Amino acid sequence: MQYTFYKYQGTGNDFIILDNREGKITLTPEQINKLCDRKFGIGADGLMMLNTSNKYDFEMYYVNADGKPSTMCGNGGRCLTKFAYDTGMKKDTYKFWAIDGEHEAILSDNNWINLKMQDVNSIENKNGDYILNTGSLHFVKNTNNVMDINVFKEGREIRYSKEFEQNGINVNFVEATDEDAITVRTYERGVENETLSCGTGATASALVYYHNETGFNRIEIKTLGGNLAVEFNRMNDNTYNNIWLCGPAAFVFKGEIEI
Repeated sequence: MQYTFYKYQGTGNDFIILDNREGKITLTPEQINKLCDRKFGIGADGLMMLNTSNKYDFEMYYVNADGKPSTMCGNGGRCLTKFAYDTGMKKDTYKFWAIDGEHEAILSDNNWINLKMQDVNSIENKNGDYILNTGSLHFVKNTNNVMDINVFKEGREIRYSKEFEQNGINVNFVEATDEDAITVRTYERGVENETLSCGTGATASALVYYHNETGFNRIEIKTLGGNLAVEFNRMNDNTYNNIWLCGPAAFVFKGEIEI
């Protein structure tokens, strides 16, 4: 069967998008894995479907490049919102459903898309590193030389360590570059490699690096694929709400493929 596909990217985190509002598309994990393969397929960090929803503007269905269903993808959520807008769903504010629940997305004046993330109720300190869930589970490691790190090697060692091997974890290496700015590099579970950007990872890193600051925070984030920002409010009881992942989302190309 022939399918029309769309390619979008958010700070270099790239996705294949299929319009499945008629509910007719079914793909096996093997087919998705081949579509995401950069040598034998279209090439992407993951695949998304725009599905219909009775309660929301749309439903987001996301699958990792390995063909396995994933947890929340922040850059993907912004890209799918931009795709919904580009396909005629013209709105300033969207509400959609993803695997981790309800999300709100707002088209901002600078052509960025601001995506509201789930509240975070705890951050686990693990011998100076941190573990938290921002829609996906993340391991955050502070460093003073983030650009010199072999992210594939060191990230893979943590992801496939005895503690995390079965369910996996995303691994972020973070360096403070200014008072309110950080640089983040991420090894992503499901892609099993470093990606140019990770939205839930950027969110996790922002919360970790500034989790001692109460009240409103805005953190500028540099990734290999471009710039993001995370805004959030830290409560006195070390919980975090009103968390927004802000950044660009762009159409790359469309095409037809026989599956």
